[in-house]
Amino acid sequence: MKIKSIPVNTLPSELSKGVIIGKASFDGSPNSEEVERAHRDGGYTFILQEKGITNIEIDFKKQKIKGPAVLFIHPNQVHRVISFEDAVIISWIIAIENIRPEFLKILEELTPVNVLSLNQDTLSILDETASVCIKLFARREEKMHASILKESCNTLIALVISQYLAASKTTDKYSRFEIITKAFKTELELHFETIKSPGAYADILNISTAYLNECVKTATGYSISYHIQQRVILEAKRLLYHSDKSIKEIATMLGYDDYSYFSRLFSKVVKTTPIAFRNKNLE
Repeated sequence: MKIKSIPVNTLPSELSKGVIIGKASFDGSPNSEEVERAHRDGGYTFILQEKGITNIEIDFKKQKIKGPAVLFIHPNQVHRVISFEDAVIISWIIAIENIRPEFLKILEELTPVNVLSLNQDTLSILDETASVCIKLFARREEKMHASILKESCNTLIALVISQYLAASKTTDKYSRFEIITKAFKTELELHFETIKSPGAYADILNISTAYLNECVKTATGYSISYHIQQRVILEAKRLLYHSDKSIKEIATMLGYDDYSYFSRLFSKVVKTTPIAFRNKNLE
């Protein structure tokens, strides 16, 4: 059933103080409405797939997490678990205020990421660290429980980040164009609902619009305007598909007072009208 806004699975703050972690085995259907329905999580989510397969959908793309592997899901990403196949997973969610700022910055720059396969040595290290975190999570009688749990989980997050960074370029190998493009994408994620002008993003980064566009196009093959449109349309898809907000409400939320213009833009980019896209969820 659709509801007025995209569901958010919040963390039980009185129980976990912004962190929740556990290990479980699954096979077949999740048998949980909270994870089977499309939703966002109230924190940064990590799935460590020890063995088996987890079938998941993230922002309209179906993915297969085949162990050993790890996956990071950003709080903005709408996702649902489809099924498990003899799966053993460790998963944890940590609220933004509990993540070290330097780690948070990297996570924001990484988003979105794909499933990352792990070798057995790396799996072993992550497993051992996660096991410690799970034991600490259960020791609620500790006087410093919240701090201990926070620091141990940040170690686990750092290990995951390290694997993602190892699979991509290191910072010193990025070209000037790529560094500026990453900065633009960070600002875009913060301001896409309110800022649609390429020039405004150039002003934020203290460079000319022409130079910013050259950087972004060289690094990605697409213009600034293309990236702005794609980010707005992704959010529009999320709201159309997973909520019953009216198209006019969605247009306003995304910074378009002109409902007709928003509808034309959506139709141009997606090749179907907002109404037709929404109706796919009713079929």
